Amino acid sequence: MTDESGSDPPTDESSTRDGDTPAAESTTSAAESQSGEAATASVPADDEPPTPAGQVDLSSHEYYLNRELSELAFQERVLHEAEDDRNPPLERLRFLAYVTKNIDEFFMKRVGGLKQQIEAGVTEPTVDGRTPTEQWSEVLETVRPLFDRQTRAWETEIEPALAEAGVRVRDYDSLPAETQASLREQFRETVLPTLTPLTFDPAHPFPFISNLSLSLAVLTRRNDEAEPQFTRIKVPENHSRLIELDSPDDTHEYVLLEDVMEANLDLLLPNVEIIDVSTFRLTRNAEVGRNEEVAEDLIEVIEDVVEKRRFANVVRLEVTDDIPARSLELLTEQLDIDPEEIYYRSGPIDYEDFFALVDIDRPDLTLPAWSPQPHPRLGTDEPRNTADNATAIFEAIRDDDILVHHPYHSFEDTVQRFLETAASDPDVLAIKVAIYRTASDSKVIQSLIEAAENGKEVAVMVELKARFDEQNNLEWVRRLEEEGIHVAYGSLGLKTHTKTALVVREESDGVRTYSHIGTGNYNSETAKGYVDLGMMTADPEIGHDLVKLFNFFTGPTLDEEFRKLLVAPVTMRTQFTELIRRERALAEAGEGGRIVAKVNGLEDPDIVAELYRAGMAGVDIDLIVRDICRLRPGIEGISETITVHSVVGRFLEHSRIFYFENDGDPEWYLGSADWMTRNLDNRVEAIAPVTDDRLRGQLQFILETMLSDNRRRWLLQPDGSYQQVTPDDDETVRDTQSLLMEQAYRTATQDGESDADTERFMIERGPGRVGHIIDMRPATGDESTRWSVRPGLPGTKLCSRGDRRKHDTRVPFSEFAAAHDIERPLFDAAAPDAICAYCWAAAADRTAQPTDSDDTSDPAQ
Repeated sequence: MTDESGSDPPTDESSTRDGDTPAAESTTSAAESQSGEAATASVPADDEPPTPAGQVDLSSHEYYLNRELSELAFQERVLHEAEDDRNPPLERLRFLAYVTKNIDEFFMKRVGGLKQQIEAGVTEPTVDGRTPTEQWSEVLETVRPLFDRQTRAWETEIEPALAEAGVRVRDYDSLPAETQASLREQFRETVLPTLTPLTFDPAHPFPFISNLSLSLAVLTRRNDEAEPQFTRIKVPENHSRLIELDSPDDTHEYVLLEDVMEANLDLLLPNVEIIDVSTFRLTRNAEVGRNEEVAEDLIEVIEDVVEKRRFANVVRLEVTDDIPARSLELLTEQLDIDPEEIYYRSGPIDYEDFFALVDIDRPDLTLPAWSPQPHPRLGTDEPRNTADNATAIFEAIRDDDILVHHPYHSFEDTVQRFLETAASDPDVLAIKVAIYRTASDSKVIQSLIEAAENGKEVAVMVELKARFDEQNNLEWVRRLEEEGIHVAYGSLGLKTHTKTALVVREESDGVRTYSHIGTGNYNSETAKGYVDLGMMTADPEIGHDLVKLFNFFTGPTLDEEFRKLLVAPVTMRTQFTELIRRERALAEAGEGGRIVAKVNGLEDPDIVAELYRAGMAGVDIDLIVRDICRLRPGIEGISETITVHSVVGRFLEHSRIFYFENDGDPEWYLGSADWMTRNLDNRVEAIAPVTDDRLRGQLQFILETMLSDNRRRWLLQPDGSYQQVTPDDDETVRDTQSLLMEQAYRTATQDGESDADTERFMIERGPGRVGHIIDMRPATGDESTRWSVRPGLPGTKLCSRGDRRKHDTRVPFSEFAAAHDIERPLFDAAAPDAICAYCWAAAADRTAQPTDSDDTSDPAQ
């Protein structure tokens, strides 16, 4: 479940990622990371007065959680999904594999960076008060129980559940003799020729062992030798590790490749006594240095980084728990490994290859398949290249801004269609796109190449420093340059992380810009598993800002003035700070104050301090933070009004949404940046305001749904631990991602009207409060208006009884009806006890009204 850093989403963060996975990307190099964090934490934010004597010192270590331990707490939440028997067995296995993938990346990036700091002699503590050595030691110990739980989940729960359903990973020794004979012949013919035994003795140096490679450690002896010899044999990566066996049609049986190799080593190592065979795997540091300042060619720098990673220092050694002392001694000595860096594992060491099992055709063992749906405003039954539909997407964007929500909406039918249309439209003059990560067979890139072939000006920003995707991006750079496309590689000292595209089109009334500002990469594969948002708009001021931004990618400097976009590293930090302080000032003046932010990470100490000050002033703050969070909620007198939520589900939560209430005139934003120092200061990012009421309503529905989730949501405690929210016995289960899938399916398949009038309504209710019916139909006489559970308007309560305080849940009426066994039509009888009788009667009256006289005003006003 990683993020844009290179693995599949854990369902979550997958082949590409954004720079922060569930094991999030390293923010800086070794020495840079330490000094920067401590400095920003100890200095008040710009123009913030020093803390008066006797008041709270927000630079104190006690108010900040550790970044690395917070990341591991996220991995624990991912692991919980593997342990949770509410998930079907193959879904549990998927999360189990993500734990391996994510923690591998965590060691390569974060632990590797800590080791560099230690070796560089860095002793300055981070904002939470820990030195690099203290963090390194605490991290290593925190991981041990996670590995133990991972193994236990496989051996005692997931493997038995799969075996009972006919999916088995067999022990080689338990196989029938004829099966073993068949495997031996298969090994002889297909695997043996690819193996290279590497012996360590006076005539042979200790072999190089590549990063994350699974290996056999073999001890052998000849008759005349006193000491056994050590031989390393790599488990080949170009063979499937799970070898499928012939089995009945209703079963799937496998055996591990390393077990087949071990049982047939006599074919590879003849004429010796095989004393012992054990398995091991090592992890190397990915935080290798790059010297951009003296580099003449950034491409050469990136190629050098990719090569250096192969030989980087070892940061972890995993071994089977029965490894003999001699093999362990040789590995420890030759790899320069500390005892603390050794992890003893029972069962399979590497579960990442078990992703292959997740994809077998057993729908009874996994969650229902999900296919991203057409966007309700962009869906069409006509071919895209017909005369009427060739440029329909531009007309739709020109009519109103469009919000796309992946993977609920199809990437191919929205963002990819936007760029494909631009490539072939004769009226398009130019296309500019910022690529951080993309698929290896990217149709987005192909569209840009076609656009250039069609005579359009095409400029592409490809970030070569996108960690673990450097090689893929290098290949795309060369391909684009071969096509004569203007390609920028990034900037010295900055990563370009913004997800933006600009189309310039000549129309009858002049040249118009069409913009896409997103939270996720232009990647059709990860768009199926990452939850991301994108806004397509013809707003000329946003287009003007993007022109400036793209000029920076190919020009000398970054403009410091933008009309609408919040751009890092020049304006974003200041503007976010001002927005938080405005809510604080309103609260101090007795005018309330409300902030809701959904981000992947909240790490920046200055932003945390600003949120603390807002909380102390009484601002009501909900933070939906997927993984890393330094802020401690619930501290008396400091963060009692701040709640931190985290949602872990089948898709990786990757979208960023920001809401500031502004005394009843709210401001909404979305974009690529998290509240992390790297995003605010060390990357080029873009956040866009959302001004369209319909889009704001959609964002509000997303946030309200997440904040009422009682299936996948966790609450951060002041001590850094998390507690999962669970439904009461009589409470309807609310799973955010399931509800959003249901909504996307419903709005994609209805023709502007729902078959059931009841879907027009929602129930707003809270503990101890009678539920009120909310009419969700937009106040419009246009019968063709599309509406769903949550269109762009907030809805109107049908009576004035009761309070208007924030309630805990809003559920579709049909869901409420099903839970209370209400027969259709819903309004023919007296109101159930759980619903306000006045709202019930008003709803009955509304359903009887003709559509053209539909009135959403409050009948009690």
